[in-house]
Amino acid sequence: MKTSSHRLWGMIESTVLNHSTATPFLSWRDVSLTALLSATLFASSGALAQPTASDDTESLETVTVTGENLYENVGYTRHSTGAATRFDLSPKAIPQALSLITEQRIQDQNLQTVEDVLANTMGISVRKIDSSRVSFFSRGFRINSYQYDGLPTLNTDNRWDFGEGDLNTAIYDHVEVVRGANGLMTGAGNPGASVNFVRKRADSRELTGSLSGSVGRWDQRGTVADVTTPLTQSGDVRARFIGGYEEGDSFLDRFGERKKFGYAVLDADVTENTTLSVGYDYQRGRHSSPTWGGFPLWYSDGGETNHRRSFSVAPDWSYNDRESEKVFADVEHRFGNGWQLRGMATHAVTNLDSQLAYPYGFPERTSGQGVYYYTGWNRGERTVDAVDAYASGPFALFGRQHELVVGSSYSEQSNDYENAFTEGFDAGDFNRWDGSTPDQDWPDFAPSESTSVRQKAIYSAARFSLADPLTLIVGARYSDWSGSSWTAAGGTDTQGQNEITPYGGLIYDLNDTWSAFASYTEIFQPQDYRDANGRFLDPIVGKNYETGLKAAWFDGLLNASLSVFRIEQDNVAQADPLGPGETQTTYHAARGVVSRGVDVEVSGALTSHLDMTFGATHYTATDAEGPYNTDRPRTQVKLFSSYRVPQWQKLTLGGGLNWQSHTFVDDAAGPNGPRRFDQGSYTLANLFGRYQFTPQLAMQVNINNLFDEKYYSYFDGYGVYGEPLNATAAVTYSF
Repeated sequence: MKTSSHRLWGMIESTVLNHSTATPFLSWRDVSLTALLSATLFASSGALAQPTASDDTESLETVTVTGENLYENVGYTRHSTGAATRFDLSPKAIPQALSLITEQRIQDQNLQTVEDVLANTMGISVRKIDSSRVSFFSRGFRINSYQYDGLPTLNTDNRWDFGEGDLNTAIYDHVEVVRGANGLMTGAGNPGASVNFVRKRADSRELTGSLSGSVGRWDQRGTVADVTTPLTQSGDVRARFIGGYEEGDSFLDRFGERKKFGYAVLDADVTENTTLSVGYDYQRGRHSSPTWGGFPLWYSDGGETNHRRSFSVAPDWSYNDRESEKVFADVEHRFGNGWQLRGMATHAVTNLDSQLAYPYGFPERTSGQGVYYYTGWNRGERTVDAVDAYASGPFALFGRQHELVVGSSYSEQSNDYENAFTEGFDAGDFNRWDGSTPDQDWPDFAPSESTSVRQKAIYSAARFSLADPLTLIVGARYSDWSGSSWTAAGGTDTQGQNEITPYGGLIYDLNDTWSAFASYTEIFQPQDYRDANGRFLDPIVGKNYETGLKAAWFDGLLNASLSVFRIEQDNVAQADPLGPGETQTTYHAARGVVSRGVDVEVSGALTSHLDMTFGATHYTATDAEGPYNTDRPRTQVKLFSSYRVPQWQKLTLGGGLNWQSHTFVDDAAGPNGPRRFDQGSYTLANLFGRYQFTPQLAMQVNINNLFDEKYYSYFDGYGVYGEPLNATAAVTYSF
């Protein structure tokens, strides 16, 4: 056609610019929003698709374009999520603080494990108490509520290491973190936050995939393969396979790890309105010479020790094996009236097997004498079965459209542990400890603990459009919880509880960009922790209040939130300190625990070339006796950004900072009784760069702890250092 293509492009571009508020984003990464809209206009507009009567006009063929929602697949935010309420809403429309860690951000920051993801999530702090065990905290409380694909399946116990923090993230599409109580979706759970891991699906009707290999400091190396393929000619049945292997050493002497994982999922469009997904997730890790605990913080004379960061307290013969298997199914049917019915189910089995040695005592400064070890051979199995089904859709009332969700869930978790202990051994000159000590003469196993927890629930929530700018979300969950526990020390105990957990949220749209919100929910969490007399602690009860502002720019490509919160709790479990030779942790209930503070977060695209996530949180937490969980930082700031260089489109550069405030413990075990230990504020800096040699081949380098900051990841009674400066290089080929 003789009509200039630039004139036609100009008409389309003018239409787009006059229609969309996302003007700065018309060149979104390698895929242009304008190009997508332009192609759609070619396909749908009769004026553009049909020839004119002019002699100098050529006929245009009809073009069929298949596009996907770019908001859901690129950048540092998502256009919508079902977190917190099961309604598919934009982050701006959810009346709670929410963080979304996307696949793009996981790739850019090289967040290979669950620990990496949560350590870089706004408002989350990490307590790594030895080389393998890790716990996560939000707003002062330990997170023990985890979901997979929105299905509540797991409450963790920080005494046993099943390796949740070490799971590989290659199988996850994104991670959703709702800060504050989320009782409507999780039922019995901790009010600090709930975490939902959303798995990748077989979402391509063509053969696609990638293969990557990486190397890093301390001889770290690994490979990951990800392949999606249609199983039928139409692509209605598709499969995806993800697998990988990692091995290497660590900054700790003698510590090494080998990990492998595999994931397979089958997605099928059973009918035009029904989809089915079934999958299998396997992960296994073996750690050689892992630590149990850490090094003494003080010499016997009261002076502080200053061990090198590579110093390991582990003996040569120690090991830690974890293996997890999960099978799951998800079916969804969409009715013609906008309603949908969804059912999910999972069965998961996780095993641990470890031989470990725990040091205690305080070495004499010169001779190194005075440190002893007690040892344990621990084996355990955790089984989880869970199912959830719900219906959701619109309904009309008083001339306005509203939404409703009604569902029911059931979950059962059992844990069985057995142990064998020896008399331990004298470390000798601890100043020259190198792990050389004979393996132990292990006795026969003896059952030590068995627990079983069941939870049945019915829940419902409604989203009422009260007026054009005002939306009300109200809901409740009825939970019927029962548990039984047996320990060698305390015998058998059972308990049962039922509770109604209400939820309410109000959102007022101030304008097209800003909204104000307020929410309230109650907290109910039965516990299987025992006190020193062998009795269960009473359930945790409390309330969660939150209010603030949210904003969305550029059609949701950039989101921001400001949240002010207050959490009130009673009967919160606090661990009693272990004495020498003690292996069974007991707990006492803390009353009057109050956490209050503020969260700020901005995530998304500032320009078509710059993605950024920035978050800051500050809170205070107290109980009836004073400050609560003081080893958790009261203030945190986290920043990360990536910039695709406009003059050199193949190059992407980025980096970030994680800063946390001063922390302390008042009653750390010292040579002359409890004493205070302080750690000042510190900053961890990181950098990354990626070069796209071809559309298929890219290389990426990540540097962590750029300035080699020396800090403690744990310092309550003993010390554990955080990871020093390290770097990883990876090459990825996509097809």
